Amino acid sequence: QVQLVESGGGLVQAGGSLRLSCAASGRTFSIYTMGWFRQAPGKEREFVAVISWSGGNTYYADSLRGRFTISRDNAKNTAYLQMNSLKHEDTAVYYCAAGGRGTSPNLYDYWGQGTQVTVSS
Repeated sequence: QVQLVESGGGLVQAGGSLRLSCAASGRTFSIYTMGWFRQAPGKEREFVAVISWSGGNTYYADSLRGRFTISRDNAKNTAYLQMNSLKHEDTAVYYCAAGGRGTSPNLYDYWGQGTQVTVSS
């Protein structure tokens, strides 16, 4: 099994930046793909970004491509999400996911507890 813990969320003004971290523990050797998803109040969980084990392949939601950057450091068993030029509509709980692949949250077996990102102004 895999345990995921997100951190780095908080309050930020529109146009600002924030970096989220996802620390993995347990059977991390079985993690081939890691992804980020988010869920706003009253909305379904939606895809943000995904990264392959090597970090060589990344994919982003169309609306986020160019503003968000996903990366990972396997030596630290950690994935990151760099968020730039944040907008109010980016406000959501951000979740780290592992144990699957693709853009659908239904394809992932492991999830963190989530970290709140609130963009003001």
